Amino acid sequence: MQKLQALRGFRDIFGEEVEKFRLIEGVARRYFGLLGYREMEIPVLEKTDLFVRSIGDATDIVEKEMFTFNDRSGESLTMRPEATAGIVRAYLQAGLYAKERISRLFTIGPMFRHERPQKGRFREFHQLDVEVFGIPDSSLDAELLWMIWLMLTDLGVPSYRFEVNSVGCKGCREAFRSALVDYLRSQEDYLCEDCRARMDRNPLRVFDCKNDQCAQLMRASPLLFDHLCPECRSEFESYLSLLDTFGVPVTVNKRLVRGLDYYTRAVFEVTSDDLGAQKAFAAGGRYDNLVQEIGGPSTPGSGFAIGMERLALLVPAPAGRDRPQFFLAAVGEKASRFIVPLLKAFIQEEMALSYTSGGRSLKSQMKYAAAIKADYVLILGDQELERGSVILRDMKDGSQRDLPLNVESLPQEVRRSIAP
Repeated sequence: MQKLQALRGFRDIFGEEVEKFRLIEGVARRYFGLLGYREMEIPVLEKTDLFVRSIGDATDIVEKEMFTFNDRSGESLTMRPEATAGIVRAYLQAGLYAKERISRLFTIGPMFRHERPQKGRFREFHQLDVEVFGIPDSSLDAELLWMIWLMLTDLGVPSYRFEVNSVGCKGCREAFRSALVDYLRSQEDYLCEDCRARMDRNPLRVFDCKNDQCAQLMRASPLLFDHLCPECRSEFESYLSLLDTFGVPVTVNKRLVRGLDYYTRAVFEVTSDDLGAQKAFAAGGRYDNLVQEIGGPSTPGSGFAIGMERLALLVPAPAGRDRPQFFLAAVGEKASRFIVPLLKAFIQEEMALSYTSGGRSLKSQMKYAAAIKADYVLILGDQELERGSVILRDMKDGSQRDLPLNVESLPQEVRRSIAP
């Protein structure tokens, strides 16, 4: 019978990577708590129209990458490719806009895109997503980057770069659109098929094209940054000044546009050359029109997402465990009767104790203790029972000592024995 395997682009996550995920989540939750963010959970499945209306029907995500299907009633559903649209929908459905002036929200969970799997990019991937509603000025945008900087510093990420830009307002983009389309038409014969289709529907998407020839052509294209209106330019200068005040070093990348249609004004990416071609591991920006476009009142918004898989590639291996791990090697039927009482006593003292069952030999149990990297082994057999003692073995240096076999006091005796 053929062995079943995970779907292409989907995978099991365990070992050191899971430890890094938990480390990232712990650091993130600590700063979110300090800065007043509340956690929420949103559904994995949403109506397809939510993503078409928010992300944009001329984007690669909607056109090529979404996992979309009809349910039994014929309604089109999509597995979420990103979290912002779902959080906006939840924000509106719960009426938070009417209950609170400012909402600071975050969620952590899996997203789904039908992309070609490669280093740090999978069809099921995990994001840490932050969204803020109700603050219209660039102080929030700068604060979000500062929060990411705090987390990356805490996690010990060695090398990364903040790239920032402004994509302006609707007025800026309308003024820029004609100049860009004129340029693209002059280069139409050299554009890939996708970019020729984007040229009229959504020309900004050409900046995101991964085709080498298109990317080369766009290096000489007009820039939206040069068409910013006075208000957007002033807002961007204020944004840069605030980032300097926060102490976050940034690089202005005038060709950064992001791959979603809902962004306005400040956008950013956090990149690392250690990730290869797909070097962005965090990104976000402002979206002052999105809430209204989904059906709510005019509400300013800004946020970001961090890719957990990509960030985990950059985070150093977690430090050693903060508490020693104990293993109980009980040999013989009489000794096995002490397993449950000792387990209860150790857990009561918040001391990690594991064991095996099934009457295994001492040699087999010691091999298992080494495999799970136990720091100390408690050995209890017939000889130890006769002496009324238990052996405590240090797995690092092989040294061992006898301790009195008193179930209630043994955890404290062990703690004293291993104290420096």
